[in-house]
Amino acid sequence: MTPLPEQLTLRAAQWNVAVLDCKETEGSLLGYGLRSGNRVVLKISKTAGDEWKSGDVLRAFQGSGTARVLESVDGAVLLEQLDPATQLVELVRQGRDEEATAICARVISQMAQHEPPAGCPTVLDWARGFDRHLGQSNDLTIPTQLVESARETYLRLATSQKQTMLLHGDLHHYNVLYDSDRGWVAIDPKGVVGELEYELGAIIRNPFELPDFYTSRTVVQRRLHQLTRVLGLDYDRALSWTFAQAVLSVIWSVEDGFTVTPAHPVLRLADAIINVAS
Repeated sequence: MTPLPEQLTLRAAQWNVAVLDCKETEGSLLGYGLRSGNRVVLKISKTAGDEWKSGDVLRAFQGSGTARVLESVDGAVLLEQLDPATQLVELVRQGRDEEATAICARVISQMAQHEPPAGCPTVLDWARGFDRHLGQSNDLTIPTQLVESARETYLRLATSQKQTMLLHGDLHHYNVLYDSDRGWVAIDPKGVVGELEYELGAIIRNPFELPDFYTSRTVVQRRLHQLTRVLGLDYDRALSWTFAQAVLSVIWSVEDGFTVTPAHPVLRLADAIINVAS
């Protein structure tokens, strides 16, 4: 095996993990191995980003619908290894989106009603992305009128929530995995405090590899009706959150240095939602 990165080696030694394999993603170092005969995953965040405190967030969910935490510090977390760890996106690829949507609803239900860890951001905190973008008057990547409409919608929703709780914040088909013992569970939470309707937005704008599918007005309506019916949520609020989040997610993409054009699939989704609501 290729020599392990120093950060991974040091943390593995501290937590008594025998690393058998490793890989690197854009934001993380991942070590797969054994501790006391049990298969584990050691995840090291490269920078202090959205998942820097993912261990605290996962602990707060207490294993309800999420992978279980064995050890954690800021920037590093040791998790149970899921097997076979099939991504939920596989069902969508097979034309089983209604089944996948039902699974998302079940995982959301399991994760609901947990208190956030100290310092967890709120959905209102995340609204600052709109102001940052609007403050850059020379950036016309996203139509200004669309950003202003999304900001107004987002703030209206964020200031009128009734029951808030800890949310995953990025729950979609690549972050829900299958385990032969535990069933479908979520990984990689960002952690944000908000109402449950907010949690649906990332599902609606995924899988990102199937833009013509998830931007379909029929698919948007069917998915949101299914999710809100099963979870007992407000359809109109969920639809409005999905629109506002779609625009905000594109703003974040611009901030992260990705190329965005008017034909960006998530901007197409925002337009589709406007048509659904009209």
